[in-house]
Amino acid sequence: MDELKIIFASNLIKLRTAAGLTQAELGEKLHYSDKSVSKWERGESVPDAYVLKCMAELFGVSVDYLISSHDQWEKPQSPGEETESYSRLFITLACIAGIWTLTVAEFVVAWLLGYAHWIGFVAAVPVSLITWLVLNSIWFKGKHNMYIVGALVLCILALIYFVLLEYNFWQMFIIAIPAEVVVYLSFQIGNKRIKRKKKSK
Repeated sequence: MDELKIIFASNLIKLRTAAGLTQAELGEKLHYSDKSVSKWERGESVPDAYVLKCMAELFGVSVDYLISSHDQWEKPQSPGEETESYSRLFITLACIAGIWTLTVAEFVVAWLLGYAHWIGFVAAVPVSLITWLVLNSIWFKGKHNMYIVGALVLCILALIYFVLLEYNFWQMFIIAIPAEVVVYLSFQIGNKRIKRKKKSK
């Protein structure tokens, strides 16, 4: 039954959006509330046979089409989840902005005392990326972590280079090539495991 709800939800979202209707507009045509339509599209319930027949006539498809699988579906975010996602994004940005504020403050204080050095700004980049990586892993299920880790590897190499700038060890950037390959392959292994788990379910 749960699979049927998901299949129906996927088809309903596709047909409603293709028809240019909002949930409220569809609900009005079916004499149901937008909350009912929202529940159908979140895969929480399926309407009765009469409503399915009305929907089929409205969208110009068969009832069988409405309850047959045509594509992959992901549960849409509820308004509360969407708001929470935005909050987490802004918390992440606020943390990174805080790191840079502290970096600028440290630079200004050191400048006033006569021993300012720009290396702090270089160090702030990997610190920001580490903060982003941690929060992204906790709140956003690690989405785009591969790119963050890849950038982090490059920034750490750059930081080491600038710290040892007087020696001009530019050759160390050659390490970035195999390092980025390792990062890519590591995340591909993780993706394969996730896909296998989904298939097994």
